[in-house]
Amino acid sequence: MSYVIAIDGPSGSGKGTVAKALQEKLGLINIDTGATYRCLALKVLENSVDINNEEEIIKLSENLNIKMDNEGHVYLDDEDVSLKIRSKEVTSIVSPISSIVKVRENLVKLQRELAKGNKVVVEGRDITTVVFPNAEYKIYLDATLEERVKRRVKQNKELNIDMTYDEVYESMSKRDYNDMHKEVGALKRTEDQVYIDSTNMSIDEVVNKIISLIEEV
Repeated sequence: MSYVIAIDGPSGSGKGTVAKALQEKLGLINIDTGATYRCLALKVLENSVDINNEEEIIKLSENLNIKMDNEGHVYLDDEDVSLKIRSKEVTSIVSPISSIVKVRENLVKLQRELAKGNKVVVEGRDITTVVFPNAEYKIYLDATLEERVKRRVKQNKELNIDMTYDEVYESMSKRDYNDMHKEVGALKRTEDQVYIDSTNMSIDEVVNKIISLIEEV
């Protein structure tokens, strides 16, 4: 029987790490929706498309060839772009690109196709509210801004991405505001989500809490 574990939350709250751990422990397919937008942003950069040229960006979003494997690799046109899509350049434009209504419509269709008929875990900003509103399990994963910045700085160092603490703080603060004030696909808290504050929790603690919720059903 297929089901969807949908996880929403702000940048740096641990959604990606938790989703990967759930994938490994429960044998799920992990669909990284944020990566689909990052792939589009990378495509925009590679094609030298102006960030304000919505028409061209929408055209690119209609013909994306994206694949993901169970090891967390992301492929764009059969090229492994797992690291490229985490670059400073991609990060700086992904939020405005993902705010384009038609872009979101196109990528939501792609994400739903990837999930169809499977047991999946999906994380992002509007997974529980827009992409999979009928998901069997809905989680809102949170943490303080300071904790999220610390996590992202550590992650960037591991990936050899050169960004200072202040740069990450400023970028994440802007991202939070943009994500919560989008006309479409905004990050929202809802009554049917299970709220988890991961600030003082380990990844294992968060994962075990979510698994316990599934086992209760």
